[in-house]
Amino acid sequence: MKCPFCHDTDNRVIDSRLSKDSNMIRRRRECSKCSRRFTTYERVEEMMPLVVKKDGRRESYDRLKIVNGLKRACEKRPVSINTIEAIADRIERSLQERGEKEIPSSVIGEAAMRELHDTDPVAYVRFASVYRSFKDISEFMVELEELIKERKGVPAGKLGTPRSRRE
Repeated sequence: MKCPFCHDTDNRVIDSRLSKDSNMIRRRRECSKCSRRFTTYERVEEMMPLVVKKDGRRESYDRLKIVNGLKRACEKRPVSINTIEAIADRIERSLQERGEKEIPSSVIGEAAMRELHDTDPVAYVRFASVYRSFKDISEFMVELEELIKERKGVPAGKLGTPRSRRE
């Protein structure tokens, strides 16, 4: 492991602990060259499916893309990084549970939208506007109206265009 300060590879582990959910090991390290301390996290690398993009390309699953998309949607919102990481964990776990070798990117996007819908309505609308690439303001307004109706207790699709027609 390289020291983030001096980039030397000679360091020692001072302390190791399991994370709260026992999915990672937190290691406190000390660099032998500069004596500064830093923390690393170790997790089991699990086989993730290939992601099939809208244009048919296939690429390796990248957790960082999900986390970064969630961070952008939650920017300046009362959503902690721990919540964002937990959402990414749940999405990742659901992909693993499917047991498929390939998964459409739309499955990941919809999972992220569901999670944000339950977490923060503003972050949800931000993510949906980019993910669904609304063509005009009316599509955006339909999404907002459905969110308002859900908050008031009216089931989605009752007073406006049903979601299935828009997709």
